[in-house]
Amino acid sequence: MTMRGGSVVVFEDFFPVMVERLGAQGFMEELSKGFRLLMDKEKGVITLESLKRNAGLLGLGGMSDDDVQSMLSEGDLDRDGTLDEREFCVLMFRLSPGLMKGSKEMLEEAIDS
Repeated sequence: MTMRGGSVVVFEDFFPVMVERLGAQGFMEELSKGFRLLMDKEKGVITLESLKRNAGLLGLGGMSDDDVQSMLSEGDLDRDGTLDEREFCVLMFRLSPGLMKGSKEMLEEAIDS
């Protein structure tokens, strides 16, 4: 979340616009860049430590450790305590209601590209 002109703007509000501008393939490439920005470079996954260390890049620098852990747990589908790239992308889709509505079409477009 960021403040703009006194109102709160939630980052996922921009995802449908990004898809419209970048196309499905371009949007998925941007998600991959976001994943690489947040991941632990040695382990190749997002860990609690790497997410805490890089939370400021998302405008989330003031989050408590419990909030960061909750965010990680929300996306950790295989319950290994980390987010791989697929889990990160799924989490980003789940956080954006606008993307969830068109996710099937977007996935088909990305696969066909």
